Amino acid sequence: MAENCNLHPQAEMGTRQMGNVGFVCFGEVNTPFERLQIKHDAALKSLRTLAANFVDGGIVIDDPAYETADKAIALLKAEQFDSLILCVAGWVPTHAVIRVADEFRSLPMVLWGLCGWREGDRIVTTAEQAGTSALRPALEAMDYTFKYVYNVIDEPEPLEAIDTYIRAAFAAKRLRHARVGTMGYRDMLLYGTQYEGNSMRGQLGVEVEPFEMLEMVREAEALSAQEVAQVVSDMRSQWTILKPCADSVLEKGARYALALAKRVRERGYDAVTLIDVDGMKKLLGFPPAIVFMLLERSCGVCTTPENDVMGNVTQLMVRYLTGQVAHYMEYYEYFKESMLIGVPDYIPIPAIEGNVELLPTAFGLLDASLLNVSKVKTGYVTCARLYYKKGRYYMHIYTGEAKQPPKWEEYGWAPPAPQLPSLEVFPDSCTVPEFAQRVSSQHVIVCYGNEVQALKELCGLLDIAVVY
Repeated sequence: MAENCNLHPQAEMGTRQMGNVGFVCFGEVNTPFERLQIKHDAALKSLRTLAANFVDGGIVIDDPAYETADKAIALLKAEQFDSLILCVAGWVPTHAVIRVADEFRSLPMVLWGLCGWREGDRIVTTAEQAGTSALRPALEAMDYTFKYVYNVIDEPEPLEAIDTYIRAAFAAKRLRHARVGTMGYRDMLLYGTQYEGNSMRGQLGVEVEPFEMLEMVREAEALSAQEVAQVVSDMRSQWTILKPCADSVLEKGARYALALAKRVRERGYDAVTLIDVDGMKKLLGFPPAIVFMLLERSCGVCTTPENDVMGNVTQLMVRYLTGQVAHYMEYYEYFKESMLIGVPDYIPIPAIEGNVELLPTAFGLLDASLLNVSKVKTGYVTCARLYYKKGRYYMHIYTGEAKQPPKWEEYGWAPPAPQLPSLEVFPDSCTVPEFAQRVSSQHVIVCYGNEVQALKELCGLLDIAVVY
């Protein structure tokens, strides 16, 4: 996304990208080929209802010279894909399947056993599960990365499970090429936002690239007044500013955002986190809510404050799985059956209910700026947070119903204190006391819908322990 980063508005994002998936169907040499063809065609037709591109390797049987296996290998190697489906349409000796699978053993795979059918009062079978029950332990013993699913007569096909797994495989591949830019390091000397660079790159695939705030400042100073004026005009025309706000505030935000957008474009960042409190607020006198909003809206990058690299990576995992612009929030209060979560900076546009609303205000000793006080969308949510402990990555996940919160304020804002973008979350996967003993950070990443299984599959592929 970074190559299109120019601070002019993009269309709202939320559609996940499609990955490429290899497909090959297996059966015994003694099974009539016409029947295998029927089963192959039906399985591929079902798969093509999913949001992915399928590369067909055809049908493989256990012919002595491996002619069908080698043909499938050649067809598949002519294309690029992120995962491979081994579809078993009938009994097949394990070696014929391994002949193909071994050429792609670095990829996550789905072992999918089809099933028989009814003819009147009897069941007709090609012994698919004889094939899969031999294959599953063999693949496991050979250290393949795979998921085993199977059809059941008169029951729906396991398409949701297949879809979830191939989504996770695609997300894992994208994560391996992701780059996070962090302006500064360890804002407020926080512990929970730190990261371990070697394992982050080696295990998760994410490259974290630090840069200095001075680079942003120098680039901002070099911008033309015309460039800045256009962004200011966009902000005034597209967003609701609840109180009079000097152009100088908008201009400063536009300059910093334009400078960072150039960095995002040149370095190919997929996510950005900034030294917020100890940097932009204290040293530059400019809380960066506007900057975050412009970067997310126009560059498509995930953003978090406070040098929260782990939060950034959690956002990327959610985006690659779902297409959603997952947003960060902080925990403010625990109640008996719910938690109050909110954000003292901004909320991304896809998570806003209604208009984008900005309020000129100040907090404590910090200079005034524009705060995003928009209303947050409610609904069923999945909340997640990646963290690192004693040499191991973990993902804390819970689900619940997010509702509009009661009236509340954070002490210290200039009166009248704004109601920050916030939600009251009623967890259903745990109690509040259980949650409190598992919470891993003051920051949490929020997305809509139940994405637990997809996150679990991705964590499994990346060897991340799940806390749920």
